[in-house]
Amino acid sequence: MDRLPKIALPAIIAIIVLIILLAKSAVTIGSGEAGVLYKTFGGGVVTDEPPLGEGFHVIAPWNDVIVYEVRQQELFEKMKVLSSNGLEIQIDASAWYLPVYNDLGKLHQNLGENYLQRVIQPAIRSAARSVVGRYTPEQLYSSKRDAIQDEIFEETKKILDKQYVQLNEVLVRDVTLPSTIKDAIERKLKQEQESLEYEFRLVTAQKEAERQIIEAQGKADANKILSASLTDKILQDKGIEATIKLSESNNSKVIVIGSGDSGMPIILGNQ
Repeated sequence: MDRLPKIALPAIIAIIVLIILLAKSAVTIGSGEAGVLYKTFGGGVVTDEPPLGEGFHVIAPWNDVIVYEVRQQELFEKMKVLSSNGLEIQIDASAWYLPVYNDLGKLHQNLGENYLQRVIQPAIRSAARSVVGRYTPEQLYSSKRDAIQDEIFEETKKILDKQYVQLNEVLVRDVTLPSTIKDAIERKLKQEQESLEYEFRLVTAQKEAERQIIEAQGKADANKILSASLTDKILQDKGIEATIKLSESNNSKVIVIGSGDSGMPIILGNQ
Protein backbone atom coordinates (compact mmCIF):
# COMPACT_ATOMS: atom_id res chain seq x y z
CA MET A 1 0.00 0.00 0.00
CA ASP A 2 2.93 2.31 0.70
CA ARG A 3 4.18 1.79 -2.87
CA LEU A 4 0.83 2.64 -4.52
CA PRO A 5 1.09 6.40 -4.32
CA LYS A 6 4.60 6.27 -5.82
CA ILE A 7 3.31 4.29 -8.84
CA ALA A 8 0.07 6.24 -9.23
CA LEU A 9 1.69 9.70 -9.38
CA PRO A 10 3.76 9.07 -12.52
CA ALA A 11 0.74 7.43 -14.15
CA ILE A 12 -1.40 10.44 -13.41
CA ILE A 13 1.27 12.73 -14.78
CA ALA A 14 1.57 10.60 -17.91
CA ILE A 15 -2.18 10.71 -18.46
CA ILE A 16 -2.22 14.49 -18.07
CA VAL A 17 0.66 14.85 -20.53
CA LEU A 18 -1.12 12.52 -22.97
CA ILE A 19 -4.31 14.56 -22.75
CA ILE A 20 -2.38 17.75 -23.41
CA LEU A 21 -0.63 16.18 -26.39
CA LEU A 22 -3.90 14.90 -27.80
CA ALA A 23 -5.47 18.32 -27.34
CA LYS A 24 -2.62 19.91 -29.28
CA SER A 25 -2.78 17.19 -31.93
CA ALA A 26 -6.50 17.55 -32.62
CA VAL A 27 -7.48 20.30 -35.08
CA THR A 28 -10.98 21.04 -36.35
CA ILE A 29 -11.33 23.13 -39.51
CA GLY A 30 -14.67 24.92 -39.76
CA SER A 31 -16.99 25.43 -42.72
CA GLY A 32 -15.57 27.72 -45.38
CA GLU A 33 -12.06 27.46 -43.91
CA ALA A 34 -8.79 25.70 -44.66
CA GLY A 35 -5.65 25.14 -42.62
CA VAL A 36 -1.99 25.73 -43.46
CA LEU A 37 0.26 23.18 -41.76
CA TYR A 38 3.47 24.43 -40.11
CA LYS A 39 6.01 21.70 -39.36
CA THR A 40 8.29 22.82 -36.57
CA PHE A 41 10.94 20.17 -37.33
CA GLY A 42 10.07 19.58 -40.98
CA GLY A 43 10.83 22.70 -42.98
CA GLY A 44 8.22 25.15 -41.72
CA VAL A 45 5.19 26.03 -43.84
CA VAL A 46 3.97 23.23 -46.09
CA THR A 47 3.58 24.69 -49.61
CA ASP A 48 3.79 21.59 -51.80
CA GLU A 49 0.62 19.94 -50.46
CA PRO A 50 -3.05 21.03 -50.44
CA PRO A 51 -4.18 22.75 -47.23
CA LEU A 52 -6.15 20.90 -44.58
CA GLY A 53 -9.82 20.88 -45.50
CA GLU A 54 -12.94 21.13 -43.36
CA GLY A 55 -13.37 18.66 -40.52
CA PHE A 56 -11.27 16.93 -37.82
CA HIS A 57 -7.52 16.39 -38.23
CA VAL A 58 -4.77 14.90 -36.07
CA ILE A 59 -1.29 16.38 -36.38
CA ALA A 60 1.95 16.03 -34.50
CA PRO A 61 1.69 18.01 -31.26
CA TRP A 62 4.80 20.04 -32.04
CA ASN A 63 3.34 21.23 -35.37
CA ASP A 64 0.87 24.04 -35.84
CA VAL A 65 -2.09 24.86 -38.12
CA ILE A 66 -3.01 28.37 -39.27
CA VAL A 67 -6.65 28.63 -40.29
CA TYR A 68 -7.79 30.87 -43.18
CA GLU A 69 -11.22 31.73 -44.47
CA VAL A 70 -11.45 30.54 -48.07
CA ARG A 71 -14.97 31.76 -48.87
CA GLN A 72 -15.55 34.84 -51.00
CA GLN A 73 -15.05 37.98 -48.93
CA GLU A 74 -15.79 41.66 -49.53
CA LEU A 75 -13.55 44.67 -49.15
CA PHE A 76 -15.31 48.06 -49.11
CA GLU A 77 -13.16 51.09 -49.92
CA LYS A 78 -13.79 54.85 -49.92
CA MET A 79 -11.05 56.38 -52.04
CA LYS A 80 -10.23 59.96 -52.95
CA VAL A 81 -8.58 60.14 -56.36
CA LEU A 82 -7.87 62.81 -58.96
CA SER A 83 -9.57 63.14 -62.35
CA SER A 84 -7.70 63.95 -65.56
CA ASN A 85 -7.98 67.70 -64.88
CA GLY A 86 -6.82 67.41 -61.26
CA LEU A 87 -10.18 67.58 -59.45
CA GLU A 88 -10.64 65.40 -56.37
CA ILE A 89 -13.22 62.63 -56.85
CA GLN A 90 -14.48 60.20 -54.20
CA ILE A 91 -15.02 56.61 -55.33
CA ASP A 92 -16.96 54.08 -53.23
CA ALA A 93 -16.07 50.60 -54.41
CA SER A 94 -16.33 46.98 -53.29
CA ALA A 95 -13.97 44.14 -54.19
CA TRP A 96 -15.01 40.49 -53.98
CA TYR A 97 -12.02 38.23 -53.40
CA LEU A 98 -10.81 34.96 -51.90
CA PRO A 99 -7.42 33.29 -51.44
CA VAL A 100 -6.38 30.74 -54.06
CA TYR A 101 -7.08 27.46 -52.26
CA ASN A 102 -4.14 25.36 -53.46
CA ASP A 103 -1.72 28.27 -52.95
CA LEU A 104 -2.78 28.93 -49.36
CA GLY A 105 0.59 27.77 -48.01
CA LYS A 106 2.45 30.16 -50.33
CA LEU A 107 0.07 32.96 -49.38
CA HIS A 108 0.82 32.39 -45.69
CA GLN A 109 4.55 32.09 -46.25
CA ASN A 110 4.88 35.21 -48.41
CA LEU A 111 2.15 37.53 -47.14
CA GLY A 112 0.77 36.21 -43.88
CA GLU A 113 -2.68 36.47 -42.37
CA ASN A 114 -2.99 40.22 -42.96
CA TYR A 115 -2.68 39.83 -46.76
CA LEU A 116 -5.76 42.06 -47.15
CA GLN A 117 -3.87 45.12 -45.89
CA ARG A 118 -0.60 44.10 -47.54
CA VAL A 119 -1.72 43.55 -51.14
CA ILE A 120 -5.48 43.85 -51.80
CA GLN A 121 -6.08 47.35 -50.47
CA PRO A 122 -2.94 48.83 -52.09
CA ALA A 123 -3.78 47.10 -55.39
CA ILE A 124 -7.34 48.42 -55.69
CA ARG A 125 -6.30 51.91 -54.59
CA SER A 126 -3.50 52.02 -57.14
CA ALA A 127 -5.80 50.78 -59.90
CA ALA A 128 -8.51 53.32 -58.99
CA ARG A 129 -6.02 56.22 -59.08
CA SER A 130 -4.68 55.07 -62.44
CA VAL A 131 -8.08 54.56 -64.08
CA VAL A 132 -9.91 57.64 -62.77
CA GLY A 133 -6.97 59.81 -63.79
CA ARG A 134 -7.83 59.07 -67.45
CA TYR A 135 -11.30 60.62 -67.32
CA THR A 136 -12.87 64.04 -66.81
CA PRO A 137 -15.49 64.63 -64.09
CA GLU A 138 -18.18 64.86 -66.78
CA GLN A 139 -17.29 61.39 -68.07
CA LEU A 140 -17.20 59.93 -64.58
CA TYR A 141 -20.57 61.44 -63.71
CA SER A 142 -22.47 60.42 -66.81
CA SER A 143 -21.34 57.73 -69.21
CA LYS A 144 -18.13 56.13 -68.02
CA ARG A 145 -19.01 54.54 -64.67
CA ASP A 146 -19.27 51.04 -66.12
CA ALA A 147 -16.05 51.56 -68.04
CA ILE A 148 -14.03 52.61 -64.99
CA GLN A 149 -15.50 49.70 -63.02
CA ASP A 150 -14.26 47.22 -65.64
CA GLU A 151 -10.88 48.89 -65.93
CA ILE A 152 -10.30 48.97 -62.15
CA PHE A 153 -11.17 45.27 -62.03
CA GLU A 154 -8.74 44.36 -64.83
CA GLU A 155 -5.84 46.37 -63.39
CA THR A 156 -6.38 45.08 -59.85
CA LYS A 157 -6.68 41.50 -61.09
CA LYS A 158 -3.32 41.71 -62.86
CA ILE A 159 -1.65 42.61 -59.56
CA LEU A 160 -3.44 40.04 -57.40
CA ASP A 161 -2.97 37.13 -59.80
CA LYS A 162 0.68 37.15 -58.75
CA GLN A 163 -0.17 37.33 -55.05
CA TYR A 164 -2.12 34.06 -54.59
CA VAL A 165 -5.43 35.97 -54.41
CA GLN A 166 -8.41 35.52 -56.75
CA LEU A 167 -10.39 38.66 -57.56
CA ASN A 168 -13.97 37.95 -58.63
CA GLU A 169 -15.52 41.39 -59.04
CA VAL A 170 -15.07 45.11 -58.48
CA LEU A 171 -18.23 47.18 -58.04
CA VAL A 172 -18.16 50.98 -58.20
CA ARG A 173 -21.06 51.88 -55.93
CA ASP A 174 -20.82 55.66 -56.04
CA VAL A 175 -18.87 58.49 -57.67
CA THR A 176 -19.01 61.74 -55.69
CA LEU A 177 -17.95 65.00 -57.32
CA PRO A 178 -17.47 68.40 -55.66
CA SER A 179 -20.90 70.03 -55.41
CA THR A 180 -19.99 72.98 -57.65
CA ILE A 181 -18.75 70.67 -60.40
CA LYS A 182 -21.78 68.40 -60.05
CA ASP A 183 -24.19 71.37 -60.36
CA ALA A 184 -22.36 72.69 -63.41
CA ILE A 185 -22.48 69.28 -65.11
CA GLU A 186 -26.20 68.90 -64.39
CA ARG A 187 -26.90 72.34 -65.87
CA LYS A 188 -24.88 71.46 -68.95
CA LEU A 189 -26.66 68.14 -69.40
CA LYS A 190 -30.05 69.85 -69.04
CA GLN A 191 -29.14 72.44 -71.67
CA GLU A 192 -27.94 69.72 -74.02
CA GLN A 193 -31.20 67.84 -73.54
CA GLU A 194 -33.27 70.94 -74.24
CA SER A 195 -31.20 71.63 -77.34
CA LEU A 196 -31.76 68.09 -78.61
CA GLU A 197 -35.52 68.42 -78.03
CA TYR A 198 -35.58 71.74 -79.92
CA GLU A 199 -33.65 70.26 -82.85
CA PHE A 200 -36.06 67.32 -82.89
CA ARG A 201 -39.05 69.67 -83.10
CA LEU A 202 -37.41 71.61 -85.96
CA VAL A 203 -36.68 68.44 -87.90
CA THR A 204 -40.23 67.18 -87.33
CA ALA A 205 -41.73 70.48 -88.53
CA GLN A 206 -39.47 70.53 -91.59
CA LYS A 207 -40.44 66.97 -92.53
CA GLU A 208 -44.14 67.80 -92.11
CA ALA A 209 -43.75 70.85 -94.37
CA GLU A 210 -41.95 68.75 -96.97
CA ARG A 211 -44.75 66.16 -96.78
CA GLN A 212 -47.42 68.81 -97.35
CA ILE A 213 -45.50 70.25 -100.30
CA ILE A 214 -45.13 66.83 -101.89
CA GLU A 215 -48.82 66.07 -101.29
CA ALA A 216 -49.91 69.39 -102.81
CA GLN A 217 -47.61 68.92 -105.78
CA GLY A 218 -49.06 65.46 -106.32
CA LYS A 219 -52.61 66.79 -106.32
CA ALA A 220 -51.66 69.58 -108.72
CA ASP A 221 -50.02 67.13 -111.11
CA ALA A 222 -53.07 64.85 -110.91
CA ASN A 223 -55.41 67.75 -111.72
CA LYS A 224 -53.27 68.72 -114.71
CA ILE A 225 -53.37 65.18 -116.05
CA LEU A 226 -57.13 64.96 -115.46
CA SER A 227 -57.79 68.34 -117.12
CA ALA A 228 -55.71 67.39 -120.14
CA SER A 229 -57.63 64.15 -120.56
CA LEU A 230 -61.15 65.63 -120.30
CA THR A 231 -63.10 66.71 -123.46
CA ASP A 232 -66.54 68.26 -123.90
CA LYS A 233 -67.92 64.91 -125.04
CA ILE A 234 -66.61 63.13 -121.87
CA LEU A 235 -68.02 65.86 -119.64
CA GLN A 236 -71.39 65.63 -121.39
CA ASP A 237 -71.49 61.85 -120.94
CA LYS A 238 -70.61 62.19 -117.24
CA GLY A 239 -73.38 64.76 -116.86
CA ILE A 240 -75.92 62.43 -118.44
CA GLU A 241 -74.86 59.58 -116.13
CA ALA A 242 -75.25 61.81 -113.09
CA THR A 243 -78.66 63.01 -114.27
CA ILE A 244 -79.90 59.45 -114.73
CA LYS A 245 -78.74 58.42 -111.27
CA LEU A 246 -80.38 61.46 -109.74
CA SER A 247 -83.66 60.82 -111.51
CA GLU A 248 -83.68 57.23 -110.24
CA SER A 249 -83.37 58.32 -106.63
CA ASN A 250 -86.49 57.73 -104.49
CA ASN A 251 -85.84 60.95 -102.61
CA SER A 252 -85.60 63.14 -105.67
CA LYS A 253 -88.39 65.02 -107.45
CA VAL A 254 -86.92 66.04 -110.76
CA ILE A 255 -88.14 68.97 -112.80
CA VAL A 256 -86.47 69.66 -116.14
CA ILE A 257 -86.70 73.19 -117.44
CA GLY A 258 -85.13 73.78 -120.76
CA SER A 259 -81.48 72.92 -121.06
CA GLY A 260 -78.15 74.26 -120.00
CA ASP A 261 -75.46 76.01 -122.03
CA SER A 262 -73.87 72.71 -122.88
CA GLY A 263 -77.09 71.10 -123.92
CA MET A 264 -77.50 69.40 -120.56
CA PRO A 265 -80.89 69.52 -118.81
CA ILE A 266 -81.28 71.70 -115.76
CA ILE A 267 -82.58 69.62 -112.86
CA LEU A 268 -84.33 71.06 -109.84
CA GLY A 269 -85.50 69.13 -106.81
CA ASN A 270 -86.57 69.44 -103.19
CA GLN A 271 -83.27 68.09 -101.88
